[in-house]
Parts: sequence; structure tokens; C-alpha cells
Amino acid sequence: SALFAVVSVVLVYPVQERGALGFERHYHVTDPFIRRLGLEAELQGHSGCVNCLEWNEKGDLLASGSDDQHTIVWDPLHHKKLLSMHTGHTANIFSVKFLPHSGDRILITGAADSKVHVHDLTVKETVHMFGDHTNRVKRIATAPMWPNTFWSAAEDGLIRQYDLRENSKRSEVLIDLTEYCGQLVEAKCLTVNPQDNNYLAVGASGPFVRLYDIRMIHNHRKSMKQSPSAGVHTFCDRQKPLPDGAAQYYVAGHLPVKLPDYNNRLRVLVATYVTFSPDGTELLVNMGGEQVYLFDLTYKQRPYTFLLPKKCHTSGEVQNGKTSTNGVSNGIHLHSNGFRLSEGRAHVSPQVELPPYLERIKQQANEAFACQLWTQAIQLYSKAVQKAPNNAMLYGNRAAAYMKRKWDGDHYDALRDCLKAISLNPCHLKAHFRLARCLFELKYVAEALECLDDFKGKFPEQAHSSACDALDRDINAALFSKSDNAEDKKGGGPIRLRATGRKDSISEDEMVLRERSYDYKFRYCGHCNTTTDIKEANFFGSNAQYIVSGSDDGSFFIWEKETTNLVRVLQGDESIVNCLQPHPSYCFLATSGIDPVVRLWNPRPESETLNGRVVVDMEGASQANQRRMNADPLEVMLLNMGYRITGLTSGGAGGSDDEDSSEGQVQCRPS
Repeated sequence: SALFAVVSVVLVYPVQERGALGFERHYHVTDPFIRRLGLEAELQGHSGCVNCLEWNEKGDLLASGSDDQHTIVWDPLHHKKLLSMHTGHTANIFSVKFLPHSGDRILITGAADSKVHVHDLTVKETVHMFGDHTNRVKRIATAPMWPNTFWSAAEDGLIRQYDLRENSKRSEVLIDLTEYCGQLVEAKCLTVNPQDNNYLAVGASGPFVRLYDIRMIHNHRKSMKQSPSAGVHTFCDRQKPLPDGAAQYYVAGHLPVKLPDYNNRLRVLVATYVTFSPDGTELLVNMGGEQVYLFDLTYKQRPYTFLLPKKCHTSGEVQNGKTSTNGVSNGIHLHSNGFRLSEGRAHVSPQVELPPYLERIKQQANEAFACQLWTQAIQLYSKAVQKAPNNAMLYGNRAAAYMKRKWDGDHYDALRDCLKAISLNPCHLKAHFRLARCLFELKYVAEALECLDDFKGKFPEQAHSSACDALDRDINAALFSKSDNAEDKKGGGPIRLRATGRKDSISEDEMVLRERSYDYKFRYCGHCNTTTDIKEANFFGSNAQYIVSGSDDGSFFIWEKETTNLVRVLQGDESIVNCLQPHPSYCFLATSGIDPVVRLWNPRPESETLNGRVVVDMEGASQANQRRMNADPLEVMLLNMGYRITGLTSGGAGGSDDEDSSEGQVQCRPS
């Protein structure tokens, strides 16, 4: 197989260790390997759902945890079970981790019985049992720089820290989310930055993902303990549990505004998995109830339509979607942030011509758009954008395709593309009009009206086009609406960031952190994550070339990271794929889900027959998952039971956002 071909090359040639590592990192996962990825083996031994997988550092051991309360350590390269032991838990195991620097001897498990157990594999015994959590433990995290130390996240809203060097059988509270978000908040996942172990990412209830500086928190706690006014037995300063600068939040910019609508439809937003890229510069989040998001931790940007104040501030500017504000004033400020259209008639700026091969891709995308193949058009435009990132027309065209497809988050991505197109070409007529339409679809009605008025002033010949008239009518109808939702939007400001539950008391510190959130860089669509709250998404390849995620339809999805294009879908479970853990060195993937087995995937030899687990109709699978995510809970239950539900709309091939018009008027067709 291709896997062992790569290994043999590394072993045969007398390459120095650094050269071998560089070779591995470069050829770890390649396009041909992805195209040939298939099922190698099924590891059988559990009698319940397999909820967690973990490779050791060398990649020659794989640990699994299950509903059967057992953990199994496998030799995955030879498909052998090396060890199986009952963990002492009395409920489902949700997390399993090897403790760094323990010679793969110490294994840690967290479970639905609210317990964290530490096991010595050499003697098959549980050597520590921690019972400090009061609700289900969902994730364990470890860090090489912190030997004998690990962390847990549980549904009691606490992040606890453990140190096995101490004689105490207790743990300390590192972060108490209930102090910020009320008693109902649940911590679901956590991970430590592999390059700087001082940074801990936490996923919890709601759309916000939190990044903490562990060292800063510890230094703050030490200083509080030394203060004469500090309590004798308190680990947390109740007045100021975290120091300023110790936490940074991230959120997909459209989600706080969508939250009330999702709540009304009993659609829960919760981060089910977080992980860092191998170089520690990116954070990947599988957002339950929504999509997979990648956040750039180096080149941060504020959400485009996140927090629109009642009055526009003049403290910052937006350029290409980035802001230089003081962190409180976010979003699109059409007047103050550089996007107000200049006075007078517009003159179209000359557009740099695309090279012939990209022009062909653009034409293929235009043809797909004409055939209402919205996803295909988006993927082709994205492919071209990666090669020509300064071409305004490509962004404008992709925005039109997003607006037609109308999947969750598409209008926000379209708005981002419109702003990018305008920044590259301030006289991009269609991008200006689409921006107004996107603002309206995102429920920023007053801002949409302002944007449309500016558009009419900039392009007076379009002021009475059918598209303008239609949008004008929609906006005015919405402005006169008496619905509670419309009143909330007119109120603007922090109301959008507050939870609405009875016990969801959001603190002022939490409000400030939410207002200072950063937006995502990439979004990955196609899978469905609504049924389980342990569904993972991971980087695939040491250079993080691909993104992989499980799905409620029993498949797992593989995207190109940079283009966000879906490149492979494989059937990984009879029901749901929850876990995907890539091998640390090879093109080798372990997956699990509802089935009581662990599946191993690698590139199959070219001589093998057609892989029966390949999902050929990736577009059909993606559209079905979009319908599933937007179905009501009863319909989802029936879908899981095998019933076919009729009457669900895909939201993809429906009516247009604006009307086609004669030449010289605003058109929805791509350029």
C-alpha cells in the first residue's frame, strides 16, 4: 500500500533524521493519497459505541473508549488487540488520553459518571479516581510541557486541572464558566496548543469558543493568594476570576444574531470539538447545529456584522474585512469605516485579466451557475480565488452563488465576499447591491436600507431597476414589522449577545469578551452535526492540508483546507461517525461512531477494486445534510429511524434574492 511505500522510502535511503521528518511532513497526506483513501481494517472488541480514540506520540498504539466502560489499546499496524480493561467507570466513556512522558504506561479516561480515572496499563489497574465534577466529563487534555498534569471539561461548566505529582486526590478549578454564563452552561471540549502549551481552547454551550492563557491565570491566582484580602481556601478570586488579557473569544460572525432563531426551532449551537493545527496558528471548531469553522490565531479579524452599535463610531476603519478598532466597536459601519459610497456617478475600475487557465475555471463556474449548480460554482470560484486572491470579479461571482444556494451561513460568506470585492474594486456595482441584499437577509434591516440608499446615490441609473425596487419593498416591509425580532434588531447592541434562558445570567465580563470576539477564516460545509455532542473535526496531514469531520449520516467528509472544497466522502459507520483521529506521521486515519468497531483507513493499492464505501454523490449527501440540520427534532428522529420525510426544502434551488433584469440594470448572474 501507499502507506508502507512511504515508510519504506524513508527507511531505505540513508536520510538524516531531520531530512526524514521533512520528507514525512511533505508527503504525509497528498492529493493522490486522498483519492485512494479506503477502508483497511475493522478492529472488533467493544460491545458498545466507541466514543473516543487516541494515538500515542509514536503512532504505534491506538487507545479507544466505549459505552461498554472498557478501554482497549490496539496495535493498529497489525490490527491486534494488545490490552482490554474495565476502567471502573459506571457509564459511557467519552475521552481517553495517554499521559505524556509516561512511556505510554498511564492512560486517563473521562466518563458520563462525572469521574476522571487514571490507569496504569502495565498492571491493568486504576490508580487514581477523581470525583470532583458534578456532571458528565466530556474531554481530557494533556500537554508535553506539563508532565503529570492534565485538564478536564465537564457539563457542570468547569475546567479542572490535575497534577499527579501531588498526594491529594482532588483537583483544582482552573476556569468556572458558570461565573460568566450562568448555571446552565456546559463545557464540552478542550485542547492545548501543541506549540505553546500555555494556551488552552475550550468549547461550550453556545457559538463562542474560548482561548485561555493558563500561565497568566496561574500567576493571577498566586498574586491573589498572596494578597491580604484573599480568601484562605479559595482557588478563584470570586470578584475577578480571570485577569484581563487571559481570555480571547472566537465566533462565526453571523451566529450570535442567528441564535434566537435557532433557539425557537430547538436547534442547539454547541462546540463539540476543538483542535489546533500542528503549527499552533489555527483553531478548528466543529460547531454542533452548524458548520465547521477555522479561526486564524495570527491574522485575526473582527466579525463583519457582529455588533452594530446604535451610533457609528469613528475610532476604527475596516479594510478588506479587518479592523483597527479598540476591540469594542465591531462590524460594518458604512459611514465611518470606509465603505460609504463616494458621491457622484461611478466609473468602473479596470479589472486585471485572469490568466487563461483561470479564465477557463471562471467560465466553468459561470456555466455551473447558469445550470443552478450552486455548490459546483462555489467550488470552482474558490479554486480560482486561491490562485488569484486579488480579483474582485471572482469574489463578486462567488457571493452571487452563495446567495442562490442559501445554506446556513451562506449569506454571511456572501457578505464577506462582497466587502472583499468592493475593497479591491470600489466601483463594483453588483457587489455593492449584493451587500445591501446580504445585510437584509442577515436581518440588519436598517443597515441594509442605508446601504441601498448609498447604492442608489452611487449608481443613479440603477435606482429604479426592478431589483432595487424589490429590495426596497422588502426592507420597508421589514422596517414596519411589529415582530419581536424586528424590535430586537432595532435595539442593536449587546442584546444580541445575551442568552435568554432563565438561569443564563451573563456577566459584564462575559459581555466584554463576547464583544471582542474574532471571526473565522474558513467555513466547511456538507456534514451534519445535530445528533451527538462529541462529533470531531480534525486537521489531516502535518501541514494541515485537509480538514476531516464526522457526520450524522454515517459518513465522514474531507475538505481542502485552503479552498474549503469538499474532495472526498466515505461511509464510516452504519449510523453516525463521531471520532476521527489522524495518525501523527502517516496517511492513516482511525474513525469510530455508533458501531462497536474502530475502522482504519489508508490509501489503497491501485490494483484494488472500486471502494464500496466511497460516496460518489457528494453534492447529494451535502444537500441531504443541510435538510437534516434544518428539520425539526421529530423529523430528525424519523430520519434516523429510516423514514423518508417529504416536504423538506433544500434551500438551494429556490427563488433568487434579486430579479434578473435587462442589460444595464442590476443582475444576479455572475460577471
